[in-house]
Amino acid sequence: MTRRRILTINPNSSAAVTAAIDDAVAPLRIAGGPEIVVVGLAEGPPSITSQRDADSVVMPLAGRIARDDADAFVIACFSDPGLHAAREAAGSRPVMGIAEWGILRALTLGERFGIIALSPSSIGRQQRMVRQIGVDGRYAGSWSVGASAAETAGADIRDRLIEAGRALVAQRGADVVVMGCAGMASHRSAIEQAIGVPVVEPAQQAVAAAIGAVLLKS
Repeated sequence: MTRRRILTINPNSSAAVTAAIDDAVAPLRIAGGPEIVVVGLAEGPPSITSQRDADSVVMPLAGRIARDDADAFVIACFSDPGLHAAREAAGSRPVMGIAEWGILRALTLGERFGIIALSPSSIGRQQRMVRQIGVDGRYAGSWSVGASAAETAGADIRDRLIEAGRALVAQRGADVVVMGCAGMASHRSAIEQAIGVPVVEPAQQAVAAAIGAVLLKS
């Protein structure tokens, strides 16, 4: 029997972010489970920091998914770019967006969630997404660290991420924090320890959901 496969796509072209995502999902590579493959998108920008950046990868993402025979897909960018077009391209195969799944997981861990955002422009997209999902009543807000996706994969950004998490808790009343970029993955444990509330790494949550969807499919 052919081993089932989940394709996780980083829609930007940053190798550092793709590597951070691959490391984050490593604990989900379990014996007997689906193969988890993490790739970047060569056509993508170095960082998705604006709505224009997010929109620019919709068709390349949909095309990549349409050409691939994976059993499930994960779009590993917190803007969930092209999520609905990707679902059309995938047909009956599941497509998970990391923002959607990160937020859904946060709802199970606390009453009010906050999001660590890359930039002020990211906050606008996050606000729209929260409204579209219909959970704005439990949204404490977002806090920008003023960085690119590639910068979040490095060690130098950690203090800023912790400061943003603390601000969401102390000033916005968040009791759970979602990391608003897949490149932040390696900092999850350090942030959680520093701020004292649960911290959600959304790529892990989306891949975990994809594993469930693949294994439970009849």
